[in-house]
Amino acid sequence: MRAADKVLTREALAEAVAQRRATHSPVVFTNGVFDVLHIGHVRYLEFARGLGAMLVVGVNSDESVRSLGKGLGRPIVPAAERAEVVAALASVDFVCIFDEQRPDATIRALRPDIHVKSAQYGLEELPEAGAVAEVGGKIVLAPHVAASSTTDIVRRIRESASP
Repeated sequence: MRAADKVLTREALAEAVAQRRATHSPVVFTNGVFDVLHIGHVRYLEFARGLGAMLVVGVNSDESVRSLGKGLGRPIVPAAERAEVVAALASVDFVCIFDEQRPDATIRALRPDIHVKSAQYGLEELPEAGAVAEVGGKIVLAPHVAASSTTDIVRRIRESASP
């Protein structure tokens, strides 16, 4: 399967997950910007995949990224390309792009058994925790890879480009 074929609309993805749930459970969901793919992303997604039989990833749309205040010129890579790159990873089964700041609507549509976030967040900080509880899921925190973020990479590139 081509990576682009693993990128579905939220509605199509909800249907695909529902059809496969009996044989591909538990369903694991995570989300993020994934602007410049790095080792932290790879390890995070591999960890998430290890928790279940199917890993679904939500990617923030370009407008969603801008509303998150990630910084000037972000996202660097358009959402469709970010989604396809994430979908190309062996650990990822499906990807969808979502427009909201938080993945609540996607969580409600997909009804994942497990929602994964980086341990850089605390459970009490996760605004989507209510949506996860609403669908009967649980939250698992993935180990955080220190000094490995797109924001840090972009900062280092900008600093090295400055005279």
